[in-house]
Amino acid sequence: MRQPSLTARRVAAVSVSLVLAAGAAACGPEDNDAKSSGGDSTPHKGGTLTVLNSNPQQDFDPARLYTSGGGNVPSLVFRTLTTRNRENGAAGAKVVPDLATDTGRPNKDATVWTYTLKKGLKYEDGTAITSADIKYGVERSFAPELSGGAPYLRDWLVGAADYQGPYKDKKGLSAIETPDDRTIVFHLNKPEGEFPYLATQTQFTPVPKAKDTGTKYEEHPVSSGPYKVVTNSNDGETIGLERNKYWSASTDAERKAYPDKIEVKSGLDSSVINQRLSASQGADAAAVTTDTNLGPAELAKVTGDKELASRVGTGHFGYTNYIAFNPTVKPFDNVKVRQAISYAIDRSSVVNAAGGSALAEAATTFLPNQKSFGYEPYDLFPAGATGNAAKAKELLKEAGHPNGLTVTLTHSNAKDFETSPEIATAVQDALKKAGITVKLQGLEENDYSDTIHSVKTEPGFFLAHWGADWPSGGPFLAPIFDGRQIVKDGANFNTGLLNDKSVNDEIDAINKLTDLDAAAKRWGALDKKIGEQALTVPLFHPVYKRLYGKDIKNVVISDWTGVLDISQVAVK
Repeated sequence: MRQPSLTARRVAAVSVSLVLAAGAAACGPEDNDAKSSGGDSTPHKGGTLTVLNSNPQQDFDPARLYTSGGGNVPSLVFRTLTTRNRENGAAGAKVVPDLATDTGRPNKDATVWTYTLKKGLKYEDGTAITSADIKYGVERSFAPELSGGAPYLRDWLVGAADYQGPYKDKKGLSAIETPDDRTIVFHLNKPEGEFPYLATQTQFTPVPKAKDTGTKYEEHPVSSGPYKVVTNSNDGETIGLERNKYWSASTDAERKAYPDKIEVKSGLDSSVINQRLSASQGADAAAVTTDTNLGPAELAKVTGDKELASRVGTGHFGYTNYIAFNPTVKPFDNVKVRQAISYAIDRSSVVNAAGGSALAEAATTFLPNQKSFGYEPYDLFPAGATGNAAKAKELLKEAGHPNGLTVTLTHSNAKDFETSPEIATAVQDALKKAGITVKLQGLEENDYSDTIHSVKTEPGFFLAHWGADWPSGGPFLAPIFDGRQIVKDGANFNTGLLNDKSVNDEIDAINKLTDLDAAAKRWGALDKKIGEQALTVPLFHPVYKRLYGKDIKNVVISDWTGVLDISQVAVK
């Protein structure tokens, strides 16, 4: 899954800067209309936008990026066949055309997808963008030296499983056809109704073969978007962007491209970023962050200051923090033990441990509570706000533990307010009321990730999280609950080791649907069906709260990313 705050890499723990979910229905962001200290509030072209980030943009090659919807800074330079709708809230969770004239035309069973490029598309040097460039861009993402992007193409494209990229295999992928300069056709191994979502990934960025410099391409990738890279130093710590004069708004309905220049400064401490945005002095008045949230203490300070509070953007992303069970480990092989823990959990204390209700929203469903995911409200093991200890004790007795039991909860030592000691302690305190003694096992982040993602070492009871690669139930449920995705000798995300034929079959059936609204309803129903097995205890969906400078205008935060979209921002 992908998050907007971290660097791009997929983790059931979400290590790409999360993007979090919210409300009983799709919750749009609050405070999204940028406010300035007087003057004309209409966004205008011009000026320099500064981006203050913690994490350097170490990979700036479209083949190597793993970002939801094409990312934030990258999507200023890289256009793709489709992209995310750049609107506030739930409307922003839709996929829309980008380089292509539409979101794709499937054959009857969604195994072949055809795209036509818009007319007049050009690179930063004025040369035309062709379908062959997109084919080549996809193919080079298979090169081992350019790995890191989303893994779907290797699984989905016919004959792609062992392909090693165009540097080793110049014949290319026969699964991608380019009958003319504006047409590209993809042949898939199986029906994939959500291919338009995948086509938002940066692997679908056009790359001119003659300008490809392999691993050095990221130093100056050829722009197809409104901005081009003019500087990239210290492995992405400082990036300078200027206008691409050959980009045309007439071919790009999504990116506003108001600023003349964008300067990205990374490697900064999160507290420093928030201090600078708060003070909003000099160039920082026209600054934003794409990866740094307000913490509980900072948010308390901001809330008490009317001017600062007016400069906080609130966003939600498809993301769930949860307790995971390994049913091959006793006593979690007994469903009544898992149900007892589900009843005993005190979500109020967990939410408080995550920073309070402004930064976390209690969850009883695995799917995030947004329409695009197919969210269907349910609470199969109603614990109320503070837990149902009596019901938990009753189930433990039925499970053969009338005097309670002792278990070990594995968590990360990272101070992330997600899988960290604060959350683990809240779970420990709640279960104690039900007669369950919880011993805590904290692991350093790398050890924690390696341990919980290996079938051989996965604990019986641990904290986990998952975020969506795009706003749909597919990339949320399949990696965690499709039995065919259990990886025995590598990174495994199916934490419950579930291999239920009826679940697998329903995943296949939904994947055939090209009506995404119909698919969403089926994902919601499947979420509830899986939930009955009590393989997870959903805890909360995070909420993003981020400051922006006083001269920032036109703040747009969609439910796709949950964070401010810098392609929409204007500076005073």
